[in-house]
Amino acid sequence: MVLAAAFFAGWLLLFAPSLQAQAIFKTGAAQRAFVPEGPYAWRGARTHALITAVWYPADSSTKEQPQTIGPSAAPLFLLGSFAPDAAPAAGKFPLIVLSHGTGGSAPMLAWLGTRLAAHGYIAAAVNHPGNNALEAYTPAGFSLWWERATDLSVVIDKMLADPTFGPRIDRNRIGAAGFSLGGYTMIEIAGGITDRAAYRAFCRSAAADGICKAPPEFPELLDYFNRLDAAAATDPELAASLQREKESHRDPRVRAVFAIAPALGPAFPATGLKKIAIPVQIVAGVADDNVPVASSARYFAANIPESKLVLLEGGVKHYQFLAACTDAGRKNLPQLCADEPGVDREAIHEKVAAVAIDFFAKSLTGDRAVNSQGRNR
Repeated sequence: MVLAAAFFAGWLLLFAPSLQAQAIFKTGAAQRAFVPEGPYAWRGARTHALITAVWYPADSSTKEQPQTIGPSAAPLFLLGSFAPDAAPAAGKFPLIVLSHGTGGSAPMLAWLGTRLAAHGYIAAAVNHPGNNALEAYTPAGFSLWWERATDLSVVIDKMLADPTFGPRIDRNRIGAAGFSLGGYTMIEIAGGITDRAAYRAFCRSAAADGICKAPPEFPELLDYFNRLDAAAATDPELAASLQREKESHRDPRVRAVFAIAPALGPAFPATGLKKIAIPVQIVAGVADDNVPVASSARYFAANIPESKLVLLEGGVKHYQFLAACTDAGRKNLPQLCADEPGVDREAIHEKVAAVAIDFFAKSLTGDRAVNSQGRNR
């Protein structure tokens, strides 16, 4: 089902009170460095830990403060208001694991994580190894896409075992959300199976579009990507990961996924998408030229049973789903921060978060409860 942007925007403005007015909790924030047991596909990353940002419902006495990214005198991005290391609120809450886009980072999803927390969710956003802006990018971090779903499964393991958050998580109410390559990760963890050969075939066809171009964060990536199989002959870790490409990375604890501008539609054969059996909500901008909606968002919606699609018009492209920019950000990072005239990035965040909160409220309910023990991998 596709909701036209004009109807969607009007519905939110006319019938839905603002998210701020509906907020139930103050928001706290914490950071964790989760280390998986045993060998792990670190994808050449220097840091051998899954650095994870957590936003959570905080005690009513919490004093929130505006938070930013960048130099204190001239920050680049606005992250919203929250209180680092605040006392958590009492009770049990659903867990939503978050996956950032190509070359991004967990804090860039604070706009969603903080709103989820204010509405009674614990949100945990992982920095994917080799593919996050906190340290040097690696070719493997940009190419071994399917490993991202494993990152999220480990974060779920560790959050459930965490002495602070574990007792506060409702284990039967776990969901996931992601942006761009993080949206691809949603399809993986929901049960889609990656096939690089299908992606290559699409990119050699007359239908090839912007999804076939190297990401601006790593312009030389395509050459490496095309040599993956040859490189695996002398790289045991790479070879082991390539063997996992066509395995299922479905985590049965995840009962609903929210994909924002999801990428790499052509990497998923339709036959596999039709087997996805959990609720899937997709949101994308019609004008997205980084990840064209025809080959990704619309393709996913057409092939995933019972999935729902919201397309935003009015000049909404790709990077409007990143954190809101300051004047310094717009000056120094125009590629990430330059929005079309009339596009209000924070209003988009408000609308998309409203859809996410409504989606998870309906999808993570008791009648959909599943066995939360273990993973089917």
